[in-house]
Amino acid sequence: MGVPVRRLWVAVLAGYLAFGAALQVLPTDVPARFGGGALASGTAVGIAFLATACGRPFAGRLADAGRSRPVVLAGGVLAAIGGLGQLLAPDLVVLLLARLVMGAGEAALFSAALPWVLTGVRVAQRGRLAGWFGLSMWGGLAAGPVIAMIVARLVDGGEDSRLGGEQVVWWVVVGLSVVSVLMVLTTRADPARREPLAPVRGIRDLVPRGVPLPGATIGLAAYCYGTVAALLVLRLRADHLAVDNIALAVFAAAFLVVRFAGSPLVDRYGGRRVAAASVSVEVLALTGIALADTTTAATAYTALAGAGLALIYPACVSMTLDRVRGLRPGVSMGVMTSFWDLGVMVAGPLGGLIAEGAGYPTAFLVAAGSGLACVLVCVIFLRTPRPATSPR
Repeated sequence: MGVPVRRLWVAVLAGYLAFGAALQVLPTDVPARFGGGALASGTAVGIAFLATACGRPFAGRLADAGRSRPVVLAGGVLAAIGGLGQLLAPDLVVLLLARLVMGAGEAALFSAALPWVLTGVRVAQRGRLAGWFGLSMWGGLAAGPVIAMIVARLVDGGEDSRLGGEQVVWWVVVGLSVVSVLMVLTTRADPARREPLAPVRGIRDLVPRGVPLPGATIGLAAYCYGTVAALLVLRLRADHLAVDNIALAVFAAAFLVVRFAGSPLVDRYGGRRVAAASVSVEVLALTGIALADTTTAATAYTALAGAGLALIYPACVSMTLDRVRGLRPGVSMGVMTSFWDLGVMVAGPLGGLIAEGAGYPTAFLVAAGSGLACVLVCVIFLRTPRPATSPR
């Protein structure tokens, strides 16, 4: 294809490993360094996704016009700057600003790399390739917390206090972002022919028809993930359940196994059915996390939560590309994924606020309600014009 697909895959993976590692340390690092409880931690987790949501449509639009390489490169640089800012932040305000910078970088990194990868690919193959390439992002988000946990434990020698280990993790975050930059710097130029950027004349230039319903589906599911990312560790720690330090790793392992093994189900049954079925599992898992009172139950439901969210992205890739008929894939995929970012962004501070006012179980039950709404959108409102053709 003349496109450095594998190198771009590794570049996006490295950037999102950094992003995922930050999600592991933030819930405990924020209270330890700056004080505050679930609301402060949830805001720190969620605010990066605000910048990511806003940036994706513009990154995709630039990529569709043949400017993928500089946008992807800028994404890696911004991610590194954001990671360094979080490491050196003297107060919570600076840390939140650094989170915004890192979120903007992650938006540019993936949303411009995907259209570059899709250059020259037949429309019928775009869903499958997009789903496979999406593993670079989701694999990073899933494996990043595992890397952070291992690094922190090695540095701290298994001690309860992880402040020293968390400082090292932040350096790992910066290093992974630099790896992403280096991978893009060593790629060939984007072969797509550059086109002049037309002015934005209306909402349809940024939000193509066919995207909002799959976007709503993934956005409601994203609230579930955002609650897990921001509050799971704190919820388990509050009830003295011994799985808190490995909970996100358990979630990630289940997510990756189901993602690899289950992706062909989207081709077989279609994105709408797979999304409804998998998020139904997520509703059960979040309800279980809310009510769990033993380590065994908490571990099992955490793994089930990872499994329940594993296929929502490939399912929505399939539905989105099918509904827009493969046109303007950069903007379409960017907007659809922005709904995910918005869901996670809302879940952080809102879930933290609910947890502080009504307790962690209530916050997870609200997330289960969001998952139920996602299932209803799939079953009642969302119809695809023809069978989906997506993922891996």
